[in-house]
Amino acid sequence: MPRRLSTPPPAPERSTHVTTHPHRTTGLTGPPPTPAVTVRPIVLPAPERGQDLHVRVSAPLTGTRLPIVLFAHGFGSDLDGYAPLVDHWASHGFVVIQATHLDSQRVALAADDSRRPHLWRYRVQDMKHILDELKTLEASVPGLSGRGDHGRIVAAGHSFGGQTAGILVGLRVTDPGTGIADDLSDSRVMASIQLATAGAGGDGLTPFAHENLPWLRDQDFSHITAPGLVVAGDKDDLPLTTRGAAWTRDPYTLSRGNKSLLTVYGGEHFLGGISGYRAAETTDEDPGRVALVQQVTLAYLRHITGIDHTDWQTARSVLTDAHALGRLDSK
Repeated sequence: MPRRLSTPPPAPERSTHVTTHPHRTTGLTGPPPTPAVTVRPIVLPAPERGQDLHVRVSAPLTGTRLPIVLFAHGFGSDLDGYAPLVDHWASHGFVVIQATHLDSQRVALAADDSRRPHLWRYRVQDMKHILDELKTLEASVPGLSGRGDHGRIVAAGHSFGGQTAGILVGLRVTDPGTGIADDLSDSRVMASIQLATAGAGGDGLTPFAHENLPWLRDQDFSHITAPGLVVAGDKDDLPLTTRGAAWTRDPYTLSRGNKSLLTVYGGEHFLGGISGYRAAETTDEDPGRVALVQQVTLAYLRHITGIDHTDWQTARSVLTDAHALGRLDSK
């Protein structure tokens, strides 16, 4: 049975999401947006993580059998991040669920908190907890009960969140404490979208990454067989690796099965500004890049969940070497 919420559902924040005009810069089109509703925070008791899990749900006001996207934020962010993507997906027919993970600046774990070495694992547990409580979450959004399709769930995430999404579809991370790479995948997740996500560990990691992010030391992508889209900026030169932007293509090149790679030309770690409409951390602000990521990820979501394949086929034909903003490859 679903757990009772520790607080009553708050009044919904209603908004009609207005996106940029991606067809002016990307050459791609898509269905028109519809009004969507957002409810936050929904509080799920989670004693095993040491504090309750705060969740945000965004969904279209109309429609049934709505596919679900579990979105994991990057290191330090929270459930209110990534509005350019979340708003776009929700206003085009998807239920988008976000949580505030323990690495968030809102949580502000102490430097000596015993949970710190296990942040990557707590994130995966957060997502599984959400999957267990889907009916509870839907009941907290007025009019959403019974409208989500629990058989069509995609995990998505940016940066650290991309690793979280990857683990749910088979990425093996060697626990730095035990030396064991457990299979933490979840059969309820059918596909993934990994944006600007860490690649393989080993000698390519910098000393900083080895010391501060030990969960990146040994990642095995070979067990990922579920379909997936990887989005990588060709200027994403992170201080975590000596390999440059090629590192973030590893989730595509090192995994098996039905995979696609969107390379965003000139894109740095925040891919033009996907982390927020006014996010200060964006170093390569560019509405065209954001529109490209919005349109391609939406086309992929509609394709992989079986809604419509036309936009995805168009993206694959348009995004070639000759395109100004990016290239789409598949294997």
